[in-house]
Formats: sequence, C-alpha cells, structure tokens
Amino acid sequence: MRGAFTQLRRLLLASIACVLGAALLIYAVDPLQLFRASRLPAFYSDDTRVQNAGLIRSQSFDTAFMGTSLAIHFRQSDIDRVLGVHSLKLAMTGSNSRQQGFVLEQAIERGARRVIWAMDDFIFVDAADIETDPYLSVDLYRRTAKGIASYLFSAAMAKESLFALLRSVPPLRQLLTRAAPYLPVKFALSDVDDIYALPRNFDLARDYNAKKTLAAFAYITSPVRSRFLGEGYGYEAMIRHFEQDAVGLIARHPGVTFDVYFPPYSILQFVAMRDASPETLKIVTDLTAVIAQRLTQLPNVRLHDFRAIKQVTHDLNNYGDVIHHSPVVDAMVLRWLASGEYRVDPGKPTASLDELKAQVEAYRVEH
Repeated sequence: MRGAFTQLRRLLLASIACVLGAALLIYAVDPLQLFRASRLPAFYSDDTRVQNAGLIRSQSFDTAFMGTSLAIHFRQSDIDRVLGVHSLKLAMTGSNSRQQGFVLEQAIERGARRVIWAMDDFIFVDAADIETDPYLSVDLYRRTAKGIASYLFSAAMAKESLFALLRSVPPLRQLLTRAAPYLPVKFALSDVDDIYALPRNFDLARDYNAKKTLAAFAYITSPVRSRFLGEGYGYEAMIRHFEQDAVGLIARHPGVTFDVYFPPYSILQFVAMRDASPETLKIVTDLTAVIAQRLTQLPNVRLHDFRAIKQVTHDLNNYGDVIHHSPVVDAMVLRWLASGEYRVDPGKPTASLDELKAQVEAYRVEH
C-alpha cells in the first residue's frame, strides 16, 4: 500500500514538473509575443483572432487596419507605402462589430492614432457579447490572470514553442522554416507582411473571374438557399450594434482619425438581394443610410463609399464570388483612400447610396 502511494506521488510530482516545464518553455519562447518581442526568429499565424493579441503587444504602429475577409489580403507594406503610415493589419475573417471594436480599442490603447476600417454591413448582425464570445479571448488580449494561464498552460502553445526552439538551431533553421507550412504548426509565417496575404505569384485570373462570380450568384439565389441571404439581418439590432460598437468607440477616442469605408462589393451582391431577398436589401440600404448620416457628422471620421464605382463593381472579373474582390481592387482601395476621391460629402451623405440604388434597380444579369 505504501509503495502504491509512493508511486502515485512520484507520478503526480512528475506531471506537475512537466506542466510547469511546458509553461516555462512557453514563457521563455513566447511564440505569440504576448510578453515581449521575440528573442528568436519570429514566426506568425493566420489565426488572426489569437495572433492579433500578440501583434498589438509586439509591433510598433501608428495605424490600425480593420475589416473582415474583404480586407484580409491587404499587405501592411502596401498600406504603408500608399498611405504613408506605419500600419498593423488586424482584419479577421467573419468577424463582427463587437470583435472588431474590442480589438481596435486594444490597438488604440497601444498607440494607434489612425484607424482604417472596412465597414461591411453584415458585421453588425446580432451576436454574442464580447465578454462571452467563444471565438475571441478577451482575457488573452487584456492579459488577465485567466488569459495568461490559458496561454502558458496550453498544449498547443507548448508544441509551437518547442518547434520555434528547434527552428532556432542553425543546422535546422532552413529545413524547418521551409517545412513549417506543411507541418501541424500554426506559427509558420516568417514575415508579418504575409499574414493572410496571398502569395505574390498567386494566379489571380484563376480565382477571380466572371465565371466564378456568376456561379456564386446562381448558388446564393437558388430557391433552396436564398433564405440565407437575410440570415442574421435585423434592422433594430444592427443599428444598436452600430451605435454601441462603432459610434461608441469613435466617440471615446476623439484624438484618433477614423477612415471608414464601405467596400466595393460586386453589383451582384445587391442584385441577389433584389431578386431573392428584397427585405434584406431594404435593411442594408436603410442601415447604411443611417451609418452615412451618423458618421459624416463626427469630426474625427472620414467616410468613403466605394460601392457605386461602376467600372469596378460591374466588372465581374474583379471578384471570386459576389463580394470578395481581388488584390487588384485592394490596390485601388488604397489609392482611393489616399486621394479622398470617393469621400462622402457630409452635406450629401446618401448621394452615393442613391446612385447605388439606381444601379441595382437597372442592372440585368447576363447568363
């Protein structure tokens, strides 16, 4: 009996030692760069909801760039070059206004004096409160005891730390760096500029073309799927989240300049709503009318509307589906932001929306 107890105690002590050893390894390597800039060659992850917590802590920046998947492929180097800023891209695929507002708040607290915000209408759909959001760890961003514990006692982070340590050994560095994208590790990108950016040799014509855009249009307007066009859209809830998550954030930081823009969806996004879910189209246009009217009255906001630029939004070769535009259009967006060419006039806040409505009403799909 005494021997069994001794063995159990040894096992328990060994387990504790292993857990503490792993936590010490994570703290020393700090793959997320949550405590300090990396002492080893830094690597980054495309898991932006987690990676952003470390980027905000470890990178120097004066401008935060936020959006959903429509903004995910921008490169920081392009943003910096065209707009003359020192940016940090924080775009998160499928993110909502609660998540975006929270992450932007953290970036502003760390020194961002300008925010560039791709404001999709669907970010304002009703969703979990940020404090209970299962997809974004507020404790990790805030570095609370709970957040730090979840980081230091994570088996996944222990694996990433061990791999980072092995990768820092000179004889293994080149081999493991090349192999990283094909191994079960998240921190595989050696350049922060590559986070969720398409490879520079990416075949744009293959993935962005009229055939794919029209196929996506047919898919979402099919009678068996068209009900999903309006999923999550509720005018009152969306207005509430806009006021809380966007206007609230902007009002709390009067010294920060916000360049907000409506992304250039293809015309087929709105035509799909017109044909298959007109009530959703009304919610979108009513919502964005309120957004335009409210934001143009705030002194620290410049609102840009790119949705009615016909030569872009009617050219279906610019898109991979009805909303996601190619990096060619990314470059245009940056030029438009720099020039202010499509900035909304506070005296006529819905002029571009009215133009878009007329285009949507007149458009006919060519099959």
